[in-house]
Amino acid sequence: QVQLVESGGGLGQAGGSLRLSCAASGRTFSNNAVAWFRRAPRKDGVFVAAISWSGGSSHYADSVRGRFTISSDNAKNTVYLQMNRLKPEDTDVYYCTASKVPLLDNEYSDWAVYTSWGRGTQVTVSS
Repeated sequence: QVQLVESGGGLGQAGGSLRLSCAASGRTFSNNAVAWFRRAPRKDGVFVAAISWSGGSSHYADSVRGRFTISSDNAKNTVYLQMNRLKPEDTDVYYCTASKVPLLDNEYSDWAVYTSWGRGTQVTVSS
């Protein structure tokens, strides 16, 4: 099982930027999908963005498309979430998660298909 550690959260201002990082240890991300959710990942996780580790395809929630960018660094086994044009409603705990297998396009936003979760990082956006 892969272990995930998020970092980069904190306090941002509306209109500003933050960058979250998700570093993996143990098993690598290969052939997996990696995603960011907000709130409690095992209950009411809300999809934010996801990336296919091998193919590089990315997926976004409508609320963040055009403002957030998910990317990966294979050499560092790390996934990033660049958050631009922040809004106060982006305030939440953000969790990194990974699947064990490649996903279909319509599965990326389903929290139930992800098996490894980080502990989360708080993002607070002031108005």
